[in-house]
Amino acid sequence: MKKISVFIAAVVISTTALVSCKDKASNSAETITENQKHDPNGHPPKGHPPKGKGDRKGPPPGGGHGPEQTKTLEEIGGYKIGDVATDFNLKNVNGEMVSLASIDNAKGYIVTFTCNECPFAKLYEDRLIELHNAYAPKGYSVIAINPNSPENEKEGFAAMQTRAKDKGFPFVYLVDEGQKIYPQYGAVRTPHVFLLDSERKVQYIGSIDDNAKSPENVKVKYVEDAIAALEKGEKPSPNLTKAIGCPIKASTM
Repeated sequence: MKKISVFIAAVVISTTALVSCKDKASNSAETITENQKHDPNGHPPKGHPPKGKGDRKGPPPGGGHGPEQTKTLEEIGGYKIGDVATDFNLKNVNGEMVSLASIDNAKGYIVTFTCNECPFAKLYEDRLIELHNAYAPKGYSVIAINPNSPENEKEGFAAMQTRAKDKGFPFVYLVDEGQKIYPQYGAVRTPHVFLLDSERKVQYIGSIDDNAKSPENVKVKYVEDAIAALEKGEKPSPNLTKAIGCPIKASTM
């Protein structure tokens, strides 16, 4: 009788253990299925990139972080085509104060809001250098302004000085202290270009060209075409394009 009781107890324990193992296996399978439901190879779902794979090369996907300007000029509330831009007096990276009026023999101004860290701004740095070198002798200088909040040390004045030196900027690189100028213009992205004529009338607003990522594949050079039109006494066409770049970062103070 004692042997029978021991046998029955052993069977019950083995059966319980077997059921428990099956439950655990089932739960593990469900977990794996849930984790892999977006990819049969076990890759993480979209929007959840694996950690430790290096720096992101552009804006994060989704979440309203697309690089293309989404607001209209009316929604932004800045300058429109034909408006006369108010002059400013901003500090250059060499410590000198610069205004539009202080630029000699100007036939126009390529006012460009840009910054140090935005991937799109970096993609356009060499093209801005080329623009200035080609058109400043003709009276159209690049006037680069950093509109981002200096709360970010990578966008502060010292960082601007380092960036200008490292890239050898031939144009002025001004800091929008107090972030007062970029809202007047209606700049929302970096880079964002406002081409003014000799009377400071806004003649073109938008992108530098039609291909931010690949200068070799540019088909339309908006700023250069706009300058060519002004030189002929004509109105630029198009005179408005959407800016492509990173949203300007306002101060939280």
